[in-house]
Amino acid sequence: MHRERVSENVYWFQSELYAQVTAGVVIGPQWAVVIDTMATPEETHEMREFIERDLGLPVRYVINTHYHADHTWGNCFFPGATIVSHALCRTMMLEKGIPSLETARKQNPALKQVKIVLPHLTFENGDMNLRVGKKSLILSQAMGHSNDGISVLVEEDRILFAGDAFMPLPYLVDGNIDELVTSIKKTSRMGLENIIQGHGDIILRGEIETAVKENLAYLSAIRKEVRIALRRKSPLEYLDEVTIEKCGKSRVYLSGLAESLHRRNMRALYKQMLENKDNLGPEE
Repeated sequence: MHRERVSENVYWFQSELYAQVTAGVVIGPQWAVVIDTMATPEETHEMREFIERDLGLPVRYVINTHYHADHTWGNCFFPGATIVSHALCRTMMLEKGIPSLETARKQNPALKQVKIVLPHLTFENGDMNLRVGKKSLILSQAMGHSNDGISVLVEEDRILFAGDAFMPLPYLVDGNIDELVTSIKKTSRMGLENIIQGHGDIILRGEIETAVKENLAYLSAIRKEVRIALRRKSPLEYLDEVTIEKCGKSRVYLSGLAESLHRRNMRALYKQMLENKDNLGPEE
């Protein structure tokens, strides 16, 4: 697992085992706040050991940016911590997370030690504020990747833990393209120093504008291609020929998973737009 100090009392972790998934920790004088957990028990334990052993602090809060397994299944490895999320995150973990884990355990014995720990503290409208030492954390809705998505802004440092609402390749299979566009555009107006993506590398201040434009261009491109497909006799065959490169992204992102995610994006958006032909939304 890769680890980096982003600013005073703020650290970032990146998985070397699965899709470059990320997590973070903000530390205070007496306790720490973890933002998302790692994708595997092994890396989550490693993160916890660094916080407790090297930094010498207990974890009081764990914030889940959304319900997906690679960001929440490590909750159980922080016993005694208060889990914080959007209200929908708790609902989705209950409805989808528990059966998903039961299925995954049959295929991966390492997950036998994992159990679903639901959020204890949730919010639904507006923002939630959390203070840790000298840092103010602002939790806000950041939907599009999923309906329960939130971001976490370290206000003093202008560091945004964006969750999966910002990724090297926008991913909308469990979300909504219009909401994802809104979330991405919002980041460009926040005066940020860094964006911590839910997957992938840190985006520095001088790179943010380009990253925002590239992600918006990709979403515009796949929307355009799906519109074309909807007018074809064999729409799915057409979509299968639309490469990720044609839409402005590289297949090398996310440890080589990007091409597969792109294909899923195309199919999911096609299904969504097919069901709602009369309200496709404007061109980007």
